[in-house]
Amino acid sequence: MDIKRLKNNYPNGINFLLTGVGGQGTILASNVLADLGMDLGFDVKKAEIHGMSQRGGNVISYIRWGEHVYSPIITKGEADIILAFEKLEALRSIEQINPGGLILINDYSIVPVTVSSGLSTYPEDENIQESLQKFTSNVYWVKGQGIAEQIGYPKASNVVLLGALTALLEIDPKIVLRVIATRIAQKYYAFNEQAFTTGFQSIQK
Repeated sequence: MDIKRLKNNYPNGINFLLTGVGGQGTILASNVLADLGMDLGFDVKKAEIHGMSQRGGNVISYIRWGEHVYSPIITKGEADIILAFEKLEALRSIEQINPGGLILINDYSIVPVTVSSGLSTYPEDENIQESLQKFTSNVYWVKGQGIAEQIGYPKASNVVLLGALTALLEIDPKIVLRVIATRIAQKYYAFNEQAFTTGFQSIQK
């Protein structure tokens, strides 16, 4: 997609909400999206919320692209895109999506303490999907963790999701890969390139 068409599709800019569990690379993915937005000519603002992420708590990042962005915070119903690295985290953030917004989910679960201790139950995929579709029908599931493990680098599930998002937005993957290369150690680039490409192709099929 050329940049003019991307901006025409999102005339008010793009509000991204990234959500996951500590250790899933949510912050790296948000840094890539922020850098990408600037490379594409947008004004960009970013903010993060860490909920005891070192102990497996949730991590939320807001990234906003626009002509002029004055605040990074995205309020209820304002997210154009939710990128969820864990299934339950997608459900927790659902009220942030705008009607018809895009939700991209890593088909992967990390059981919270409340579930492992027997205080609550983890919802079935069908129940998650049903709840999400009350807000938008534009929901995509990608086996990000499974793909990352298959290529031999389990930490790259976040990059798999970035590849899928790139396909959905029809952005030139070479542009995104150049940004990713500036954010990771060179010795890990080949794994991340493969993760990104596989994620991109998962949407093309």
